[in-house]
Amino acid sequence: MNEKFNLALEEFIHVGVVLIFIIALVSIFTGLIRAFIPQEKLQKKLSKTGKYGGLMGALIGIPTPFCSASMVPVSMGMIEMGAPFSMVFSFLLAAPLANFVVVGFIFGVFGWEVALVYFLIVFIGAVLIGTLAGKTSLKNEVKRINLTPSTLSSTCTPQPINTQDCNSNNQSETYSKTSCNQTNTTNPRLKEALTFAWALFKRIFPYVLVGALISAVSAVFVPDAWVEKYLGNDSPLAIPIAATVGIPLYLRIEMAIPILNALIVKGMSMGAAMALIIGGTGASLPEIAIISSMLKTKAIIAFVLSVMTMAVVGGFIFYFFF
Repeated sequence: MNEKFNLALEEFIHVGVVLIFIIALVSIFTGLIRAFIPQEKLQKKLSKTGKYGGLMGALIGIPTPFCSASMVPVSMGMIEMGAPFSMVFSFLLAAPLANFVVVGFIFGVFGWEVALVYFLIVFIGAVLIGTLAGKTSLKNEVKRINLTPSTLSSTCTPQPINTQDCNSNNQSETYSKTSCNQTNTTNPRLKEALTFAWALFKRIFPYVLVGALISAVSAVFVPDAWVEKYLGNDSPLAIPIAATVGIPLYLRIEMAIPILNALIVKGMSMGAAMALIIGGTGASLPEIAIISSMLKTKAIIAFVLSVMTMAVVGGFIFYFFF
């Protein structure tokens, strides 16, 4: 028991440190984009996506190999900048599932045909589901995000001066104006970016700890023998089981694919393997815990059901055609 506890503690520290480091970097990156890119122009471009919001969100997810920790601050930034809910929801689905790193791993292990079909399943699923979600009341199931930092005080503070110090030809008189010799020592945009990043980080940090704890418990106390017993066979019933079992697991793709490849050799169907990959990487419990920092209960349920639907549908496609 002590050995399992130590393993769980090591997993918690490892996952927690990695996730905290990731959200810190991504929060800073999101803050810099928000501060240095004109927000009005960006909001106009995002709002113009209209019916193509789901497609745009899925496309943004392809070049962004984000786990749950990093995609949440990006999603919050998108919402804060006025992106439609369809874009945000599609991004939440596509970023962990359709990014080039995941597809690359699948290509390297299973070949180009499997990788192509997998990509089409998760990409098209993200577009369709995101577009549909944007037309429902789910768009109102976003937690109020009040991350706008307070008005930054000017780094060039007004102070009383004598106008003769500014080489004025007028008579000596005291004005409340900025000193002519005062220099701006702080970039206000950089300060705004860091303030926004810190507010974003504090918002997500507690949920990251919960996610790391869930990951540690599931990694240590979910026995491999149980997974092999119920999923390591060619029965079609293994597909919905795999999609469901994947949720409490935290399947890091670099670890999941080699394990699944070994299970396939032992008799596990390709359908069950893909269902487990989609369910485990798309809606694991740690991921759900972190996403709950920005979505309300109904939207979280819709997100989980969306991933499970893609996992089951994709699993049966692979089961019958591979």
